[in-house]
Amino acid sequence: MERPGLKKLLVDIAAGKVDTVVVYKVDRLTRSLSDFARIVESFDKQGLSFVSVTQQFNTTSSMGRLTLNVLFSFAQFEREVTGERIRDKVRRPGRRQYIRTAKERVALNSEIDSCSR
Repeated sequence: MERPGLKKLLVDIAAGKVDTVVVYKVDRLTRSLSDFARIVESFDKQGLSFVSVTQQFNTTSSMGRLTLNVLFSFAQFEREVTGERIRDKVRRPGRRQYIRTAKERVALNSEIDSCSR
């Protein structure tokens, strides 16, 4: 997990400073199924309530946990497919793709080409 805010939340939870975690949408907490499992386990150890403002579920029942696992499976799938599409577009052969910076044009698939604006 490379998210400082989430890491701080988990530290505060371990310290007993939090009794309820509220998110706008479940996938805003994390899109990784393995991270979600660890987070929910830490919530259970501390006896926390977990609430999503826009989605109804209950993490205390087996059906509620199943629903969340399905939601996170789709969120992780969506994240991976998006990453694959981006990588495929960047690697597309036969076409040079550039990123413009203030002073130069950088080719994504070759050396740096200097150009004036």
